[in-house]
Amino acid sequence: MLRKSFADVPQDVVREPIRLALFSGSTTDHLTSALRIGCLRRGMWCDVHRGDYGQHLQELSDPESAFHAFDANVVLFSFDAQTLLGQPDAAMDAATADRLVEDTIGTLRGLWRLAADASRGHVIQQALLPTALPLIGNNEHRMPGSLRALIDRVNQRMRAAADDDGVDILALDARIANDGLSAWHDPVLWHRAKQEISPAAAPFYGELVARLIAARRGLSSKCLVLDLDNTLWGGVIGDDGLSGIALGQGSALGEAYVAFQRYVKDLSQRGIILAVCSKNDEDNAWTPFDQHPEMVLKRADIACLVANWEDKVTNLRSIAQALNIGLDALVFVDDNPFERNIVRRELPMVAVPELPADPALYGRCIADGGYFEATAITWEDRARAAQYQGNVQREASRSGSTDLAGYLASLQMRLEWHPFDPIGQQRITQLINKTNQFNLTTQRYTDADVAAAMHAKDVLTLQLRLTDRFGDNGIIGIVIARPRGPGNSELFIDTWLMSCRVLGRQVEQATMNLLVECASEAGAQVLVGEYRATAKNGMVRQHYEKLGFTQIAPREDGITTWRRAIADFAPFQTCIETIGAESS
Repeated sequence: MLRKSFADVPQDVVREPIRLALFSGSTTDHLTSALRIGCLRRGMWCDVHRGDYGQHLQELSDPESAFHAFDANVVLFSFDAQTLLGQPDAAMDAATADRLVEDTIGTLRGLWRLAADASRGHVIQQALLPTALPLIGNNEHRMPGSLRALIDRVNQRMRAAADDDGVDILALDARIANDGLSAWHDPVLWHRAKQEISPAAAPFYGELVARLIAARRGLSSKCLVLDLDNTLWGGVIGDDGLSGIALGQGSALGEAYVAFQRYVKDLSQRGIILAVCSKNDEDNAWTPFDQHPEMVLKRADIACLVANWEDKVTNLRSIAQALNIGLDALVFVDDNPFERNIVRRELPMVAVPELPADPALYGRCIADGGYFEATAITWEDRARAAQYQGNVQREASRSGSTDLAGYLASLQMRLEWHPFDPIGQQRITQLINKTNQFNLTTQRYTDADVAAAMHAKDVLTLQLRLTDRFGDNGIIGIVIARPRGPGNSELFIDTWLMSCRVLGRQVEQATMNLLVECASEAGAQVLVGEYRATAKNGMVRQHYEKLGFTQIAPREDGITTWRRAIADFAPFQTCIETIGAESS
């Protein structure tokens, strides 16, 4: 199931080309178009370099090769079992099989290192397809030399090694477990043309690869918006009442809705925001969440509920605004074909899965859509549902406050800062690549780029965490600044981004105070920042102006440059206590 159209993806993302190098020991000509189309569906223009047949090591090792001239930013290894394992002796003993598996993983890790060094770090390794025929059946793992057993062992070890090396796995073995081997591999075409991936499976192959590339670039959806009646339970709560809806034990239909809710709950616990968009009275809408004993989802799981009799297009806009996220971050789930179609027509940037008729298949439908693809899960991801619930409480507190200053003071905010470190590296990379709105330059960094900045002695790096009396918001801000100019007199702000969850809480001013302090300690006399306009970051157009910077003449490319002398800077007064690396 495909996610969005090319036209609906922000143009600043569209302009970032993907240069994908594909290495394989089998025929991959038929995969090139599929990879390009999969990327286009997510607004990414993709050029593909196909390595010469079986020449991956030579191309990776030779700095004069076509691969190095191509300047890839993604490398995909699509190896078949024969390329990696050869023709193992089925009679080998366990010790020999162990050595073969470890040697294979060692070979892969060597290739990953070469690829990462040449491609800014994004490497994708395809799992081996289980194409070998079993020799003893259900207990194949008990025959060490069985090629089928060796494939399973390599795939298992490959995942552990990939976790250590920051490599993403293209899990075709898992897809085959769902779809069946024949959907992906045709033995006739393998023997005739060495096509391991069947041409019929090529479009979905391109889709799966594009999901991984998009996830690394922050293009996955963030929020699941749910209808209620006949979507989370059977029946209509306003007509059937609490005891009349189908939910829970006692019927196959009721159990199917419970199973779907469990899947949704699990998505929430891995960091997906949950919202409700329902044509209903609000009191009726909340009743099952609060009172039905079989309800898996509770009020606390829902970050935003909009229940009224307005059209759902208007209400989806309201949900996106209330959560301070883009409409293209929403996945809308509704059992009603009319509602699905009108949302597709009026809000084409919203992902709308075509739900099957039976609720027992709802969860599979959403999972197969790949809307929430991720390459890693951080602590902040797991805490996101609670963070958005905290935002609801903050807004409730704010609505009862008579003055903004008093409200902000009542939050008891603390801004904790540290230089980049290995503990926060994964979250830092994630934020840099998915933050589009409060992002002055939308400069993208790979994990390797972040590591390089972290270890560079002359680069100022800040990761900012905000806590308040309602909880921990996690890492909400990133700053990267580099010295330049005569005698390093200027500190150039390469990257300044923040999570939109904390807008309006004086975090910008507190960060500016911290930046000036750090710049002064580094001996800089001037701060310099740039604003590069994109389709999404108009909200920060006046960011530097509001902080007292003076604009230099605009460049021909439309980028504006701003300067602020440090000597005459007076710190902003905020309601935030800033806690430094040494004292936190």
